[in-house]
Amino acid sequence: MRGRLFTPAQLPARMPRLRDGWQRRSCRAVLRMAGWSLVGEFPDAPKLVLIAAPHSSWWDGVWGLLVKVAIGADVHFMGKQELFFWPLGGLLRRLGGMPIDRGAARGVVEQMIDQFRQREKLWLGIAPEGTRKPVQRWKSGFWRIARDAGVPIFPVAFHYPDKVIRLGPLFDTSADMEADLARLRAFYAPYRGKRRDV
Repeated sequence: MRGRLFTPAQLPARMPRLRDGWQRRSCRAVLRMAGWSLVGEFPDAPKLVLIAAPHSSWWDGVWGLLVKVAIGADVHFMGKQELFFWPLGGLLRRLGGMPIDRGAARGVVEQMIDQFRQREKLWLGIAPEGTRKPVQRWKSGFWRIARDAGVPIFPVAFHYPDKVIRLGPLFDTSADMEADLARLRAFYAPYRGKRRDV
């Protein structure tokens, strides 16, 4: 099923938003020329953990950032704090980067849970595979963040054969992590990355 890029009027009211500007129009034009489209609906939720898969190429991040700006979604991502130096740090923050201290006594999961508690709105994007290389198991940090922060998971899939980004239904975590991960993996089963199958 072919989709389209959403316009600001079609975005849910409680979704964190970016300011409108020429960057959004430019990103929409690039995505149209490249043939990418969206299928599905964005949830009307102020806080969630967005997971994107399959992650097999650095192009996933490029297309993801273009879509984020094109639709005006204020989606954040984690990055090690060593990357947030001048002048790269300013650019990363403008793109939604959140510096993480990987050597802190409180781990990455705890730092992100704190961010959810401190903010009225936060969409946090994570690649559950944790790498572009094929993996047998996803990392569980995204599940633990969502579970302990009390926010849902929003699955988003890249499907390179049709150049479609599929927006899935909101997913509430249960007490059974393994069962939740299996259900999420089942959602991604039909979708194919740039360099490999899921």
